Amino acid sequence: MTNTQHPARVAIIGGGPAGLMAAETVRAAGHTVDLYEAKGSPGRKFLIAGKGGLNLTHSDPPALFVSRYRERAEQVGAWLADFDAEALRAWALGFGVETYVGSSGRVFPVDRKAAPLLRGWVRRLKDQGVRFHVQHRWTGWTADGALRLQTPDGEVSVQADAVVLAMGGGSWPELGSDGAWVAPLQAHGVDIAPLKSANCGFDIDWTDYFRERQAGAPLKPVVAHWTALDGTPQTLQGECVITAHGIEGSLIYALAADLRDTLARDGQVQLHLDLLPGQTEAQLLDKLRKPRQGRSFGEHLRRHLGLGGVKSALLFEVLGKEAGQLPAEHVAAALKRLPLSLLRPRPMDEVISTAGGVRLEALDDALMLRALPGTFCAGEMLDWEAPTGGYLLTACYASGLRAGRGVVAYLDP
Repeated sequence: MTNTQHPARVAIIGGGPAGLMAAETVRAAGHTVDLYEAKGSPGRKFLIAGKGGLNLTHSDPPALFVSRYRERAEQVGAWLADFDAEALRAWALGFGVETYVGSSGRVFPVDRKAAPLLRGWVRRLKDQGVRFHVQHRWTGWTADGALRLQTPDGEVSVQADAVVLAMGGGSWPELGSDGAWVAPLQAHGVDIAPLKSANCGFDIDWTDYFRERQAGAPLKPVVAHWTALDGTPQTLQGECVITAHGIEGSLIYALAADLRDTLARDGQVQLHLDLLPGQTEAQLLDKLRKPRQGRSFGEHLRRHLGLGGVKSALLFEVLGKEAGQLPAEHVAAALKRLPLSLLRPRPMDEVISTAGGVRLEALDDALMLRALPGTFCAGEMLDWEAPTGGYLLTACYASGLRAGRGVVAYLDP
C-alpha cells in the first residue's frame, strides 16, 4: 500500500508478453507507464517462438490445462482463473487476430504469424500512452532505491512508485532472457530457485557413424516409456528428432522435467521408445521368425515389419551391428521398448525455456516481492514450468495481468 498521488509512475522491465500485459493493465488504470527493454525492440523471443507458427495457447479442458504446470498447478491455476486460454483467444480477436484449434489441440492464429499480433499490441500501447525505452538494460538499484539502467549512452537511474520485473528466464540470451537479474535480486534477499533447462533435448553418446548419417532425422510416431519422479510408469505417444548431440522434439519436451530431475537425483536415467506402436510384441515376434530367404536383417525388418530409415538405424545403434544374430525375442522386446541412456539436458542458452527463478513463496498473491514492497514479478522469471503447447505463453500473459492488477491495488488502495 502506498500514498503516492494519482497518477503514479510505474516502470515495467522487460518487453515480452508478461511485461506488455502488465503495462496494458497498469496504463488502463490511468497510471504513467514506462517500459524498459534491453534489446532494440520488444517481444524478440515472442517473435522467434512464432517463427514456425505462433502456438498461442491450447484447447485442453481447464482442469487438464492447469495440471500441465505440475508442482505449481495451484498457484498458476489462480492466475488462469482470471485469464485463461479462452480469454487469451478473445484478447487476440480484439486485434483482428482470429485463432483456430489444430489437430494436436494447440491454438494458432489463422495466419500462424506472431508479428501482426505483436505490432498491433505495441502500437495500441503507444497510442494509450505507454512510453517505450529500448536498449535499456536493468542492472539493479542505486543506493537510494532508484532503478539502474544501462543504455548506449551510459548508465541512467529511474525513480518509480512501483516496478514490474518481467525479464524472462535464462534461455535464449541473445534475445534478452539471460538470467542476469538473479544476482541483484538475491543481493536484496529474494529467494530464487536455481535456473535449469526445461523443454529441452538430451545428450546421448551416439556413435560417429550414427550421428553423421541420422542427425536431423524425425522419429515418428513413437511411444515413450519413462518413470516419473515418484516411481510411477508413464507413457506418451508423439514425435521427436535425432540430433548430433542426442534427441529432442515435442515428445521429449513433454517429459523433460521428469527426465531432468531424475538425472539430477540419480545421476542416470533411461528413456524407452516403442518404435512400432501399431504392432504388438507378439506380432513382431511372429514376423521376425519368418525365413529371411537370403536377405539381410535390415531388409527383413523393412519388408516384414515396415521398419526402415532412422528407426532401423536406431535399433542397430542400440543392439549393435550383430542385431540380426540375437534371439528374435530379444529384438522384438527392443522394438517395443528400446532403451536410450540420457547423459544430460542440453545447456540453458539453447533450450526453449527454463525452470527455477523467483520462488512463488517469495511473492504475495499479487506477485509482489515480500522483500521489496512495490516491486512485482511476472512471466518466466518466476519458479514454474510447463511443456510446450501454448501453456508457457498463456501463463506469461496471465501472470502479467496478475502483476499489473497487483500494482494498481498497491497504488490505489
